[in-house]
Amino acid sequence: MILRKIQPGTCRAWLSRVSLRQEVCFFSSVPSHPVPPLAHTLQGYLRALEPLLPPEELRHTRRMVQEFGRPGSLGAQLQEGLERRARHTKNWISDWWVQWAYLESRQPLPVHSNPAISLPRRDYNDWRSQLVFASKLIAAVLDFKAKINNGQLPAEYMRGKPLCMELYPLLFSSCRVPGPKHDYIARHGRSRRSPTHITVVRNYQFFQLEVYNSDGSRMTESQIHAQLLRIRSQSWKTDKEPMGILTSEHRHTWGQAYNRLLRDKLNKESVRLIETGLFSLCLDSPVMRISDEKYASRKAAQILHGGGTFSNSGNRWFDKTLQFVVGEDGSWGLLYEQATAEGPPIATLLDHILEYCEKPDPKRAPLVPLPMPKKLYFHIDREIKRDIEHAKQNLDILINDLDVNVFNFKRFGKELPKKYNLSPNSFIQVALQLAYYRVHNEVCPACDIASQRMFRGGRTEFIRSPTNQTLMFIQAFDDPSVSREAKLQLFREAVDAYTALTELALKGHGIDRHLLGLKLQAIEEGLSIPKIFMDTAYGLATHWKLRTGQVPANTDSVMCFGPLVPDGYAICYNPQADHVHFSITAFNCCEETHAETLAGTLKDTLCQLQELLQPTV
Repeated sequence: MILRKIQPGTCRAWLSRVSLRQEVCFFSSVPSHPVPPLAHTLQGYLRALEPLLPPEELRHTRRMVQEFGRPGSLGAQLQEGLERRARHTKNWISDWWVQWAYLESRQPLPVHSNPAISLPRRDYNDWRSQLVFASKLIAAVLDFKAKINNGQLPAEYMRGKPLCMELYPLLFSSCRVPGPKHDYIARHGRSRRSPTHITVVRNYQFFQLEVYNSDGSRMTESQIHAQLLRIRSQSWKTDKEPMGILTSEHRHTWGQAYNRLLRDKLNKESVRLIETGLFSLCLDSPVMRISDEKYASRKAAQILHGGGTFSNSGNRWFDKTLQFVVGEDGSWGLLYEQATAEGPPIATLLDHILEYCEKPDPKRAPLVPLPMPKKLYFHIDREIKRDIEHAKQNLDILINDLDVNVFNFKRFGKELPKKYNLSPNSFIQVALQLAYYRVHNEVCPACDIASQRMFRGGRTEFIRSPTNQTLMFIQAFDDPSVSREAKLQLFREAVDAYTALTELALKGHGIDRHLLGLKLQAIEEGLSIPKIFMDTAYGLATHWKLRTGQVPANTDSVMCFGPLVPDGYAICYNPQADHVHFSITAFNCCEETHAETLAGTLKDTLCQLQELLQPTV
């Protein structure tokens, strides 16, 4: 048995080579998601508020929370409702979470929702090599899909326990569809006649590319390459309207435009082919290169949103679950839609692609004529033209407002904390809180992501910071009257406290999904929203000024997404053995936040924490 260890404090897990042919037995061994005890969640909630609230406000909230949690109270009634729901559903929170966090959100998908993963630049700088690599990438993804279909995908384990694998088949032929009040997910991969094409987009023009031969076999790399050459020859000019830009709009606006678009039969057919395709491939023109130092940030931004309407944003269909981006300059990455996809399956897919790309093309191309890739046409009337113009303006405003800073911290990686028996993820989380405090002179509500895939249908939970221990450490760290030994002890306590919260979240005993469940259960039962959710403390505690995520991978990749709130930051990191990749985003419209300032402070903070552990004097 081959085992591959991945950091448990986040989203990835122990992987072990077990066939998914044992699916029935395998899924039955994944337990249901527990409903945490109400008293435990309310105590955890109050503890989380302690570093954030002044004493008087905390007393007021404590009284309210105690009243909510009394036997026979509204809280107890809602808890019973959740326990009932848990007995009769596969997972008591996941469907609610996807609906509430994603499908009911009306914000644009680029920046606000869809995460991007930027991979190390490939060693080429022309369109010929771009198409060769794109062919290899398509073949690699089809190989991964075949492993899912044939039950050969390695089942994943965390600490010896199996993880739910049901998201994997949903990655392909699925798409988010806009609606007036909420969106929905269209999944086409489960139909009797599963789609056999992908969508390729270049110079804002979409093409249907069949990737299977008439006998059902996958096309070889050389066959795919021949087809990509044909697509290139059909898409010389960018004088077409960038239809993909429409998908970047506010969801209500896009929903209205979507309905107008689909009134035309030609448009309806073209949209259907994009939505049903296995995935999309975006063949981008080069990222504008300013300096080597800023290239990593520019590259990540390019994958996240396309770089603007004068760049590659017209080469996206943001509703699509999987979009691979391959630039002419060697830049490449992946953009995904979160209602269906999560970080861990995506990271596993990328690992497979990178492994596959190291191998030579295994098959020779059969000498059969290939059908011409089908160009997708749109009938653009005056209304749709106006919709596109508005979408272009709004997307450029959004892109210009986003400050992106990507850097590789090279002084040390995850081996340093491990050497001192500290969790690398918890180490970085405490460092992030200290860096934020140094820039803003306050601690703030922060959420890290923990996977819940050890439960059937599980998605994610938040790990909250700061803790009381973090606050005590932060206040002591820059105080010259506190000894190094005392600071080191406080640092260890802060890291251990965060590790303990991580352990609770991984056991299904986090507090945030449970609190959300109680609130949604009240709505479900037609009751008024409980007072604790109307309290200013709850508003403060869920105003996530630091949205963070560790996405460990076996390669030097970095994830990137926008902040959750206008005056916040989003920070992603990928710890390797001797270095850590970071991406920090903030909005320019907020005068208080500045990605570059926080990045510089974080680098200094990490160096000083290394000095704390390993004094040079």
